[in-house]
Amino acid sequence: MTQPGLDRPTEGRFENREHRFPVRVYFEDTDLSGVVYHANYLRYMERARSDMLRVGGIDQRAAQEAGEGAYAVVDLRIRYAAPARLDDALLVTSRLTQLRAASVVIHQTVMRDTLVLADAVVTVAFVSPTGRPRRQPSAWTDIFQRLVWQGDTEYP
Repeated sequence: MTQPGLDRPTEGRFENREHRFPVRVYFEDTDLSGVVYHANYLRYMERARSDMLRVGGIDQRAAQEAGEGAYAVVDLRIRYAAPARLDDALLVTSRLTQLRAASVVIHQTVMRDTLVLADAVVTVAFVSPTGRPRRQPSAWTDIFQRLVWQGDTEYP
């Protein structure tokens, strides 16, 4: 027998080339008006991106510890469409839409059921420990090649 709420996955998963990451809204996520504070959508998206890489087979921690580098957000466009509220079950979808030598572009959407709450396009660059852009590890670009979204993507 499972306990209530423990039968849901604790990590995201890929469906075709789209990563799907569940998020629950907690009291700490809301502001005085009772809705999710705008910066928390960025946190949800960051968690989803990190999970997408991990589930896809990319070990960011090992790369950082080996002195190879890490990802940094270099561009972000976001549109807020509707509020999330306490205890909402949300889904963050992430689609890799563009692969470059040192960066990737990811389209992310935060949804409640079928309602889009926030929509963003995030560019992350792989940077050296000194902060300079550098080519992503070739094994990672091989993984990304298999994940690049082939469908239409609307941007905010």
